[in-house]
Amino acid sequence: MAGFSFTLNATDGAARTGVISTPRGQIRTPAFMPVGTAATVKAMLPESVAATGADILLGNTYHLMLRPGAERIDRLGGLHRFMNWDRPILTDSGGFQVMSLSELRKLTEKGVTFRSHIDGSRHELTPERSMAIQRLLGSDIVMAFDECPALPADARAVADSMRLSMRWAARSKAAFGDRPGHALFGIQQGGVTHELRAESAEKLREIGFDGYAIGGLAVGEGQDAMFGVLDYAPGMLPADRPRYLMGVGKPDDIVGAVRRGVDMMDCVLPSRSGRTGQAFTRRGVVNIKNARHQDDPRPLDEECGCPACRGYARAYLHHVFRSGEIIASMLLTWHNLHYYQELMAGMRDAIAAGRFGAWEAEFHAARGEGDIAPQ
Repeated sequence: MAGFSFTLNATDGAARTGVISTPRGQIRTPAFMPVGTAATVKAMLPESVAATGADILLGNTYHLMLRPGAERIDRLGGLHRFMNWDRPILTDSGGFQVMSLSELRKLTEKGVTFRSHIDGSRHELTPERSMAIQRLLGSDIVMAFDECPALPADARAVADSMRLSMRWAARSKAAFGDRPGHALFGIQQGGVTHELRAESAEKLREIGFDGYAIGGLAVGEGQDAMFGVLDYAPGMLPADRPRYLMGVGKPDDIVGAVRRGVDMMDCVLPSRSGRTGQAFTRRGVVNIKNARHQDDPRPLDEECGCPACRGYARAYLHHVFRSGEIIASMLLTWHNLHYYQELMAGMRDAIAAGRFGAWEAEFHAARGEGDIAPQ
């Protein structure tokens, strides 16, 4: 089986563009990964997600272990066959969801015991169990099991959590074993403290991973603090491996992260916003539920080629959203995912051409007029 590799094709300042190669296909970087939490990107068919330009999806270990169960998915042929997606899949380790969703969580050196947010059933998640679940799912990119404290948090608690995560990272590496064609990513932690981030990065490099994630951000610290960490954190990680910023984010978060050297991102925002009536455009966010759109014959974005913009007016989208019709979620989600992938493609082209700074200035200059009514 062909292996996993990363080729860096061009840089422009700290911004990078390249290709991650896997047996299931190539991932062009910078890459945005739509989130398929429960083996589906909500309101989208897999082929529709692929049509937006997505090279890879994210699945969720925590949700899939609870329902329908990793063993069941394995018996049915693995996650790719189960959800009809033949391109690469990255699965997170479950650590963040255990922190944010589960009830009665108990943390020990061994792992975490918790009660399901679905039915209250008791479960244990350890580095070894997380690796076993992700193996059963058939993930192409596996995330090490970590502990992610919400911010703000006590400095001692952040330090203790980071060091626990590093011990778990070593156990994750041992449990992952030798799996040609599959990759294991370590996760840097340390909150917003430079020294802790450096300590975490050093330990991860000692263990050795196929890629490295920047975790513990977008958990309440705010954009300025996040960018403050990203000014140095990516440079602490090996330059010849992919760098993945977890759980980010809004378009301007993504652009700022790429400028600082990030290669991969994921977020539920484009699909969740589509279901709540928000559309991302070159000129900013359109809130389609607003009354100003009820007589507007324009598309969401005149320059967009997605099905929502090619075939439907804002007035129609306003109508079906206010009427609670399912097509509203489908069209707005498709548009948002298309916009995010065009954003990534624009950055890849700009980095390759050595004009990322000019592209970024144009991006910011165009925003701010998304919800303006026609004259």
